[in-house]
Amino acid sequence: ELFLVVGLLSGICLIVGTMIGSGIFISPKSVLLYSGAVGPCLLIWAACGVLSTLGALCYAELGTMITKSGAEYSYLKECFGPLPAYLFSWTTVMVLKPSAFAIITLSFAEYASAPFYPGCSPPLIVTKCLSATAIFLIVSVNCLSVKLASYVQNIFTAAKLFIILIIVVSGIVLLAQGHTENLSNAFDGSSSSFGSIGLAFYNGLWAYDGWNQLNFITEELKDPYRNLPLAILIGIPLVSVCYVMVNLAYFTVMTTTELLLSPAVAVTFGDRVFYPLSWIVPLFVVLSTFGSANGSCFTAGRLAYVSGREGHMVKILSYISLRHYTPSPALILNGLLAICYIIPADINRLINYFSIAQWVFYGLTALALIVMRFTRKDLHRPVKVPIVIPGLMVIVSCYLVLAPIIDKPEMEYLYCAAFIFCGLLLYFPFVHWKVSWGTKLTSEYTTVKFACQLHPVQET
Repeated sequence: ELFLVVGLLSGICLIVGTMIGSGIFISPKSVLLYSGAVGPCLLIWAACGVLSTLGALCYAELGTMITKSGAEYSYLKECFGPLPAYLFSWTTVMVLKPSAFAIITLSFAEYASAPFYPGCSPPLIVTKCLSATAIFLIVSVNCLSVKLASYVQNIFTAAKLFIILIIVVSGIVLLAQGHTENLSNAFDGSSSSFGSIGLAFYNGLWAYDGWNQLNFITEELKDPYRNLPLAILIGIPLVSVCYVMVNLAYFTVMTTTELLLSPAVAVTFGDRVFYPLSWIVPLFVVLSTFGSANGSCFTAGRLAYVSGREGHMVKILSYISLRHYTPSPALILNGLLAICYIIPADINRLINYFSIAQWVFYGLTALALIVMRFTRKDLHRPVKVPIVIPGLMVIVSCYLVLAPIIDKPEMEYLYCAAFIFCGLLLYFPFVHWKVSWGTKLTSEYTTVKFACQLHPVQET
């Protein structure tokens, strides 16, 4: 086996470990900011959990029907052909995956440095240097050993569930003691803006992002017909309960204003509830974000590997290291791009940029499921969801893409669309027409530089 064979427990750990990262410790501020009040904030967190579960059920049908790694890439290719699949791989490999990697490591750096700067935000240069260091370390671990990367994922998943359990139990105790003043009049000041609610969902869904991660490694999953849907049905509801309860715990000790002004919400919670042991919260949050970044890097390497194998990326991305049996070129590319993204951008701009493009492809993938119900009736479907679920996902995706653009048009949305379609400038000459000089250039470079260290792997 070239890569790890993932069982049910490891599959659940990958979903939970990737989903629970920086979002629950940073996104509460953004969700509250756009929703305007405690009540809508908690409802949006719960609704995001339901929406993520419905989306994951659609992916469970697709993953058991088309048992190839690559998630959306494989499903779009099967339904709509190579062009939409290429645009997905181009956008995801070049922007979505490395920007997600960058966002998570920036969150890691913010929490790692927060105890050294009490009462104020850490200097930007400090967080960016720490973020780059984390990216280098995580990419190195994933390049050196698949087993080591999986051990890191399992250990750090246990750590994040431990700190969430501590926060949730503390919140329940505080509620039982009567700390409910911040929950009274919970809907006062609610936002009624069409676009603001959409942005609140964006930031909530960013925290839930990762529900499709298991589909990126379907070929490495033991008994995918059983374990893929089972891991989804266990993992995502678990995360949803954790998220709602953690937010409820935050509101037992912080007002909406205090939560919005806090540079690190979980650290502020720890300072007020666990003093003098408040250091335990930032420590475990750092472990949590590091584990989430590791999971993101793990799946990003598989997508680049699959698209390189299909000829939609340079051939070297489909190569594996003969020494370590890891897709090293794909992992290194993801790390280098992530470092580029941490240099100019802040976390909130990256989240909005990431979400607008991601939900375009989520919607297309749900549409692909509907289309294949009529065009590919011959495919075996061990899992079959009611067609109303992918229909709802298409409608929600359209809302999440269009609402912020209509409510408050910004140039970033135009840049996002322009970048996606810029991929066509490379697709037609290098993928569709296969111009001779381009093929020769990449072939010679690969042969001369990497032939002795790496080996191409064809799909079996």
